[in-house]
Amino acid sequence: MSDLDSLAPLRAPSHQRPLLGMTVLAVEDSRYASEALRLMCLRSGARIRRADCLGSARRHLSVYRPSVVIVDPGLPDGSGIDLIVEMARAAPRVGVILASSGDPGTRAAAMAAGADGFLDKPTLSLGRFQQEMLRHLPRDRCPAGPYALSEEVITPDPLAYRDDLEHVRSLLEDMPDPATHAYVTQFLLGVARAAGDDVLADAAAGLSGFGSEAGIARVLSLIETRLAARVAL
Repeated sequence: MSDLDSLAPLRAPSHQRPLLGMTVLAVEDSRYASEALRLMCLRSGARIRRADCLGSARRHLSVYRPSVVIVDPGLPDGSGIDLIVEMARAAPRVGVILASSGDPGTRAAAMAAGADGFLDKPTLSLGRFQQEMLRHLPRDRCPAGPYALSEEVITPDPLAYRDDLEHVRSLLEDMPDPATHAYVTQFLLGVARAAGDDVLADAAAGLSGFGSEAGIARVLSLIETRLAARVAL
């Protein structure tokens, strides 16, 4: 494995941009969550790349080694926990491995798999994001001396939420198989909660149990209403 980022000069982090010089790989299938991470990295000085599935993440990691990898355990082609295990055992190891999920029950599994930390979704507080990143980094990659944490709250583009809803609609319209049904349920529940869409989150929670045609119909109706609106929030 080659680390292409090592070819670039290492820039010192500053109080305003505490993650300057870092490269983050976000293994995240939600466009809305990815947009939030992109904005937080941008504000913090870090570069970011995105992989929306395990296959894409493994292709990224075969070419370069990022400073930090943030992994969503619930991915369309498998469990992000398996990727965490692979990265934790790899030599050389990625510097920092973080799991990110709206399901607190995945924290123990992620940490047991080798993750260094855990980001609760939704992660929209810039200060909390920076703090979680910095506490796992070597001292020479952190700003010198004390600094004030940002109080900024990130607001992702609503169009990213629309993209996620269109993705869910495409998966539900053809009466998904049990595996797809389970994936869509956890995906939509997490995205709706992150976007503050309590009505759709409640409907997503009602999808539990394969074959709930009434539940699917309700979710699709709510999605259509949101996609028909100019702004999906």
